[in-house]
Amino acid sequence: MSQTSLSFDNLPILVVGDIMLDRYIWGKVSRISPEAPVPVVNMQRTTETLGGAGNVANNLAGLGCKVTAVGVCGGDQTATALKHLLDQKKISHQLIADTGRPTITKTRIMAQRQQVLRLDEETTRPLTTEVAARVLSAVTKELPHCRAVILSDYGKGLFVAHGLAQQIILAARKAGLPVLVDPKGTDWQRYQGATCITPNTAELEAVAGTVLEEDEPALIAKAQNIRSICKVEWLLVTRGPKGMCLVGAKDSDLIPAQAREVYDVSGAGDTVIATLAAALAVGRPMPEAAWIANQAAGIVVGKLGTQPILAAELSTSLHFNEQQRHYPFSAAKMANLNSAQAKVQEWRMVGEKIVFTNGCFDLLHPGHISLLYQARALGDRLIVGLNTDASVKRLKGSGRPILSEQDRAAMLSALTCVDLVVHFDEDTPLNLIQALKPDILVKGSDYQTHEVVGREVVEAYGGCVKLVELVQGYSTTNITRKVMSNNLP
Repeated sequence: MSQTSLSFDNLPILVVGDIMLDRYIWGKVSRISPEAPVPVVNMQRTTETLGGAGNVANNLAGLGCKVTAVGVCGGDQTATALKHLLDQKKISHQLIADTGRPTITKTRIMAQRQQVLRLDEETTRPLTTEVAARVLSAVTKELPHCRAVILSDYGKGLFVAHGLAQQIILAARKAGLPVLVDPKGTDWQRYQGATCITPNTAELEAVAGTVLEEDEPALIAKAQNIRSICKVEWLLVTRGPKGMCLVGAKDSDLIPAQAREVYDVSGAGDTVIATLAAALAVGRPMPEAAWIANQAAGIVVGKLGTQPILAAELSTSLHFNEQQRHYPFSAAKMANLNSAQAKVQEWRMVGEKIVFTNGCFDLLHPGHISLLYQARALGDRLIVGLNTDASVKRLKGSGRPILSEQDRAAMLSALTCVDLVVHFDEDTPLNLIQALKPDILVKGSDYQTHEVVGREVVEAYGGCVKLVELVQGYSTTNITRKVMSNNLP
């Protein structure tokens, strides 16, 4: 099975760990408080997302997996909000209520896209015997229905007592399941028997008691030693912009990172362990699974903030790397509708103007390029709605498209003027326009304003339609006819 056919649809995976609520309070700062030398944040909105082990589960959901999350929550209203988010992402959950501790919550105060302050609600004391037993019971019931298990340890007391980590690992391995562990602290003996531990360099150095980053032979040797002591099959060390180091009983490999325009490692470790588990669960050998996870990490570090990997992004990245093509495109520019809406909301928070255009963009030519750059010049961000292959075939006939939707999206993403590419399967982008609500809708001057699909929608909320000049003499149809008439292969 080739990497381009890789699919994780409905793949059942169990995540056990410290599930958190990440809350963001967005606002603006325009003055300093007269009461103390601190900024006054004028609150504008609040958003909430899954954090900790919840972000691991969210990454799996983004890949199309059928995810179950097991963890602990408090007996508070925040627990209700956390469960609601899990339900929204279609993540099954068993959150064991412990009234003696709060639901883990990280509240970040954001102003001008900068973090001003973070407030944590948590307790890190070990679970009681009764709560640990309930967690183990919930996990045991799920094991027969899953293909891999992830232990996401954020050091909040879930795995530090009652041998819970060992009991879960032993039960999972007895069931023939791979177990992946994102570790915390320096006592990794509790992870004995796991398939793989995925520390970052700092976490490995804390266990090793020495600095390793600049000395790769020493890094490999120390990782090999720790792997042997902890009795795990593999150690996968994430190294930020330096990529990864995979160490097994006989083999080791340094996997280079992919260069990205943006490099934000927030949540990248969660993406790595999620993708690694999914790849192993569908039967990929560890070296290949690690390479696939590295591709996923390369995508999410190209996004701002903690955002999960999406199946379409990974599929596109694998497609081009498998073909050994090195186009300067960013898979992070490719989005489904939900992630596109989130991105648009982020852009609007900082006052950016959103421009939208659409098309098939089959055989990208100078006319397309001119239209796109003119469109981008009208605002701060350009979203391109791209017809899927099925949509193009309905509109253009059985011989089209010439290039697949993945190829077309990759070429559009290579353009600096394009900020986001979103596929749509309908004959028109009307549903996409209604969902994204761009400020400016752009088409070529071969249209009349009243002919532009979505005009009435955009104008109804105060947006506008702009027609831009076309470069004459270019069309995909004419190029195709010319090629065919010359009998070119």
